[in-house]
Amino acid sequence: MFRHTKQLAYKVRVEKPDPTFARALQQAIGGVEGEGRVCLQYLMQGWNFRGPARYKDMLLNTGTEEIGHIEMLATAVALNLEGATEQEQVNGASNPLVGAVMDGGDPRHLLSAGMGAMLSDANGVPFNGSWCVGTGNLAADMHSNVTAEGGGRVLATRLWEMTDDPGMKDMLSFLIARDTMHQNQWMAVLEELKDMGMPAPQDFPQSEEVQDHSYEFFVHSDGEIPDDARWTSGPSVDSHGQFSVRQAEPMGGIPDLAPPEAAPEMHNTIVQAEGGFLRKAKDAITP
Repeated sequence: MFRHTKQLAYKVRVEKPDPTFARALQQAIGGVEGEGRVCLQYLMQGWNFRGPARYKDMLLNTGTEEIGHIEMLATAVALNLEGATEQEQVNGASNPLVGAVMDGGDPRHLLSAGMGAMLSDANGVPFNGSWCVGTGNLAADMHSNVTAEGGGRVLATRLWEMTDDPGMKDMLSFLIARDTMHQNQWMAVLEELKDMGMPAPQDFPQSEEVQDHSYEFFVHSDGEIPDDARWTSGPSVDSHGQFSVRQAEPMGGIPDLAPPEAAPEMHNTIVQAEGGFLRKAKDAITP
């Protein structure tokens, strides 16, 4: 069950409406780094989680918080679309807002959403649910969540740099702070359950791996590889092995697939035998 409260999670104010910035804010709603992605990712992880209730509750609480972030951003988009500056009125079309939107904004904010936000990115590409990761394995999901929050925080800081509007900077500063918490939150789960963290899934016996290669860094180039790098020497991060370096080399044979004649119903390319009709036709027209 969800309960909606009329008040926003944090204040949203726009002193200088900017349709172009409204378009940029769409990335934080429906882009791959956006709040829509993390919201659904955390909720799906929580709904599907079968482990201790504390982790399920944590995921669902944070996913629900992200709904409020989408609401804030949608409000910010709408407020940035509600007017145009004097300069835009001079340079724009007969309708100042239309001129402003067409001069760098997204026309669909007017045409499709009636001066509102959409579930799409800054280029108008619709949100894609395949971005949301939920494996059912808490460790794997926590690593994905750290990555998602890292990308979201990078995006929010770039948006912060793009605007001079005090209200927008304040709202983004709040979202940046929450991204800081969420990154730390997911890493804290991995720290709390050290034996669960790596490699995921933790219950698969590593004795079933080809263990000679479990901690080797494969070199596929002629570049210099530092032998004192964290990933080339010393104990592995999961403490189960020692890092080393290996020059990459083929360890398998040349693929030998069945000829197309083996599955004629697939209608794959069948090369004509030497002297066949197509070969003769080609030879006849070739000078």
